[in-house]
Amino acid sequence: MRNAIWLAALLAFAGPAAAEPFHHPFGEWREYHRDWLAACPDSIEEDATDYYGYSCFASTGSQELNGAGLPAYKLTLIHNRLNGDIDLAITVSPDEGEYDTSRPIVLRFGGEPPLALSFGADIETRHNTVNQFFLLGDDRQKVLDKMGDRNALTLSVPLLGVDRPVESRMSLRGVLASLDFMSTYARRVAEY
Repeated sequence: MRNAIWLAALLAFAGPAAAEPFHHPFGEWREYHRDWLAACPDSIEEDATDYYGYSCFASTGSQELNGAGLPAYKLTLIHNRLNGDIDLAITVSPDEGEYDTSRPIVLRFGGEPPLALSFGADIETRHNTVNQFFLLGDDRQKVLDKMGDRNALTLSVPLLGVDRPVESRMSLRGVLASLDFMSTYARRVAEY
C-alpha cells in the first residue's frame, strides 16, 4: 500500500515538471501554463506592423464564447522581443455589442478597491484594432504586479446600449509561468 501511495505522489508531482514546450504547425513555440497559453513565433520581424511579428504573447479568456468559438473577453500579455517591455491587452469581442468607450472598463482583484480604466487616459487601441485595448502608464504596471500575486480577477466591460456591464471572471493561474516562458523564448528564433 505504501508503494502505491508513493507512486501516485511521484506521478502527481512529475506531471508539471515534465511539461515541455511544443512546436505548433503555425510556426511558434507554445506551452500551456494552467489557464494560460504562451507562444513565441519562430522568427522576429522587426518591421512588422503588429505585435505578432516581434513579440511573444500569453493569454486566457472568458468562459463565454462568441460565434467564432473564441472567448468573448480575453486578457493577453505581450512581451516585446525587441525591447523587453511587457504590455497587457483586453480584448472585447462578444457576438452582440461593443465596448462603450464613454464608460470605464473595471478590474476587480478580490478584497481591493476596483481599478477603473478610462478609454484614452488609461487604455487605448493599437495596431489597427477596434476591440483590443492596451493598458497605459502606471496602470499597466500596477495591474501586472497584482496579476502575479492573485489567482483571478473580475473584468467588467460596459457595452453600448446596455445599462449593466458584462462581468467575466478571468483566471490568473499560470501568469508567472507564462512570463517566464516568454522571457526564456524571446530570443530563441530560427535565424539566431
